[in-house]
Amino acid sequence: MKITVVGTGYVGLVSGVCFSDFGFNVICVDNNVSKIEKLKKGIIPIYEDGLEKLMVKNMRIGRLSFTSDVATGVKDADLVFIAVGTPSKPDGSADLSYIYDAVSDLAPHVNKHAILVIKSTVPVGTTRAVKKFLQDKGNDLEVAFNPEFLREGVAVEDFLRPDRIILGVESKKAEKALVRAYRPLYMLSIPIMFTDLETAELSKYAANALLAMKITFINEVANLCEKCGADVKEVAHAIGMDKRIGEQFLQAGPGYGGSCFPKDTSALSDFAKKFGVDMPLVDEVIRSNCARRDKMIKKIMDVCDNDVKNKNVSVLGVTFKANTDDMRDSPSIGIVNYLLEKGAKVKIYDPSFSKQAQDIFKNAEWSSNVYDNCNDADVIVILTDWAEFRAVNLAELRCRVRNPLLVDLRSMYTVSEVKATGFVYHSVGRPLVK
Repeated sequence: MKITVVGTGYVGLVSGVCFSDFGFNVICVDNNVSKIEKLKKGIIPIYEDGLEKLMVKNMRIGRLSFTSDVATGVKDADLVFIAVGTPSKPDGSADLSYIYDAVSDLAPHVNKHAILVIKSTVPVGTTRAVKKFLQDKGNDLEVAFNPEFLREGVAVEDFLRPDRIILGVESKKAEKALVRAYRPLYMLSIPIMFTDLETAELSKYAANALLAMKITFINEVANLCEKCGADVKEVAHAIGMDKRIGEQFLQAGPGYGGSCFPKDTSALSDFAKKFGVDMPLVDEVIRSNCARRDKMIKKIMDVCDNDVKNKNVSVLGVTFKANTDDMRDSPSIGIVNYLLEKGAKVKIYDPSFSKQAQDIFKNAEWSSNVYDNCNDADVIVILTDWAEFRAVNLAELRCRVRNPLLVDLRSMYTVSEVKATGFVYHSVGRPLVK
């Protein structure tokens, strides 16, 4: 089986590399010539654990290649996966222009017996609309939908060992071809669910909206904990032990960000209205998450007596989550920029050394490690829960800072360990510790 993946972002690149590791011949196509040339040299454009090693391995074997020529990329393919972006428009709806551009480009060149599989996250009805779009052009290409459920930072693991595979198909031909593509996962007994196109499309949005809702819920519980004296980490653990709830996505913090939750919750609310359905719960999740960042700014400013001008602020972590260099809709953007606007001297350390972040925070200073970043700090602010921050020697940090103020927006430490070092500890969802 020959597979083509159109789009080499997180989803497309991870999918293409992992399919090649299954043993299939894979061509990844992207119209970004510069990106393709780097990929041909084994240089990946994203920070994703294990991806580069797997990519180089399969390139050397000869199962994985890259091209910016769509005609070459799709002409012999049995399966063509569309994995291009569907970003939010200003009104919150999904921008499907990249989908239709990709389909238009490949339609004249694709093998007529191939199956087109949309893997991009799209509103309900899009896959069927793409099929009609092709038919209107005289192309009867079979179209299916296969949502992705990859988490940035562990995307390779998620692809190779997924919780489930959802396949929206309309024919036995498509079903058979996609089963063959995922056959290497049979030995892991991964559940495969076949649905109609609309159900598969909505399953992706519903999953992301529910996860975003869990994050928002525990953040609101954290607000209450700070007022009533409870500990949100213990509350989250207590309710997470209930198998009906589970502990994942119950970590209080500065709110969700990234490439999926913000755009997918907005798109879900938008296209639901087009079907005449209001989703007030989803709308409130969006509103509450936006307000969360302002609340985190207020927490930092309160700690600094509402004056950060000329103060040294050490920021640890700026990517929207650990183990990625992705800055899309990261809570840090609004928080750090606010501090800079108020005259703070911001120093940043992020283990990813994100080029995106450096482009965003051009007026900040950057450090190569935690300890240098905290020298002479008036306040330390933890924004991202990178694992290496958990191993930091807090006693040494205490010796390096000017003022012992630690604002931990990820509540990474226990109250007792911070108290022992002499820091004034402001975390999320727990009482102040002096």
